[in-house]
Amino acid sequence: MMGGGGQQELQQLSQELQALEEQIEALEGEVNAYRQEQQGIDEAIEAIETLETGSTIQVPLGGGAHVRAEVQDIDEIVVSLGGNYAAEQEQTDAIESLRTKQDALDDRIEETQAEIDELEDESSELEQQAQQMQQQMQQQQMQQLQQQADDE
Repeated sequence: MMGGGGQQELQQLSQELQALEEQIEALEGEVNAYRQEQQGIDEAIEAIETLETGSTIQVPLGGGAHVRAEVQDIDEIVVSLGGNYAAEQEQTDAIESLRTKQDALDDRIEETQAEIDELEDESSELEQQAQQMQQQMQQQQMQQLQQQADDE
């Protein structure tokens, strides 16, 4: 007979499932952030490849404000290196640096997706355990009811 212990185990499984779902959602948020960063890099590469010296562009100032500016020299690009550092690079080197960042993001996405897959597998196993537990509890309740009916 499972009784209250079964309910407690079922509640614990439910809490574990909820925690897993929260972890999965957080990791999916990270993947989305990585993909947005990749999209920004794609846009930067496209701009570097298509802009010419003398082109007029909109430069973001922050807070949704932009200013119109003229590109004085497309051959030298300032690229963020990370850790609040940046370097001026030639156009081809800048594109290469950006592609390297994209490759690193691809790796992070792959690793994070693998983590999500593992958590989803674990979640599926816990769901199966919870279903089996519920079925066992229902069977025991039916047996108890049958036994009570037979006793009367």
